[in-house]
Amino acid sequence: MILPRTPNAYTSSPLDRASSRRDDAAFVAARLADPTSLLVPVWQSKSLLRGVEAGRPEAVLLTVEAAVALGVQRRPHALLGLWGERAVFALDLSAETDPLPALAGFGDVSFTDLRQVAGLLPPAEASVLAHARGLMHWRARQRFCGVCGAECAPRSAGNVMVCTGCGTQHFPRTDPAVIMLVTCRAGGVERGLLAHSHRFPLVKMYSTLAGFVEPGESLEQAVAREVHEEVGVRVRDVRYHSSQPWPFPSSIMLGFYAETDDPTLTPDPEELKDARWFTREEMRNFEALGLRLPRVDSIARRLIEDWLEAAP
Repeated sequence: MILPRTPNAYTSSPLDRASSRRDDAAFVAARLADPTSLLVPVWQSKSLLRGVEAGRPEAVLLTVEAAVALGVQRRPHALLGLWGERAVFALDLSAETDPLPALAGFGDVSFTDLRQVAGLLPPAEASVLAHARGLMHWRARQRFCGVCGAECAPRSAGNVMVCTGCGTQHFPRTDPAVIMLVTCRAGGVERGLLAHSHRFPLVKMYSTLAGFVEPGESLEQAVAREVHEEVGVRVRDVRYHSSQPWPFPSSIMLGFYAETDDPTLTPDPEELKDARWFTREEMRNFEALGLRLPRVDSIARRLIEDWLEAAP
């Protein structure tokens, strides 16, 4: 078993989600008016940060006074939870063409893709920003009922959408996806499997295999199926490592290791540009090969690094 050495990114939320208080309208209204409460602004799935250009990013959370000036009551918002004694809400500003002029008093701020800076943020901040981003993304895409097509309205402090036509309750959606580092010991040397997907924005990046869980499928079955579909390899000894919320836009990543006795790879050309076996030494010096490992905030990178540390 290879155990996680440190928590994955976005898993260190300091919030008590206060789910038992979400339907208490008086409590929510009082917290939304409380000057000590904080709001996490989201604009087109980006987070408000200060110091990005200087390489020292920090989350910018709004006071109630600032949020009122931005029209919090008429914009999508939702209770995320309690950070100590302070309530924390998400606030979606995506309807604005450019909200930055209204935030001029906060200094050098910008709306930035959280994935670009998550590794530089305190873990608690990164987790809260990811929570806000994921919830607001779901809210924006759950405006209408999938059962009857009528408009939905927010309930439960913005954490549930209820159809105004048939009354169906819609809850935030999270899609389970498995992600796995496959290893093979051939010729007395253990190697790990990394691949380059057509979807990767960086031409030189290689990462672990991954895929969504299908209906009626266990997590272990999903690992085996995805590996076989993508590279033609049959795996055994599927072992769980850890999980990571990945609200980009709405997934939970479930990390595994798996082994194979067959090093022959047949990459699916529809999914992958390339797939290769790499020794631990090669992965430790990946840039010398002209290649790049996955981003530091990803569970893929954690699977790789923990495997490297587990060398006998």
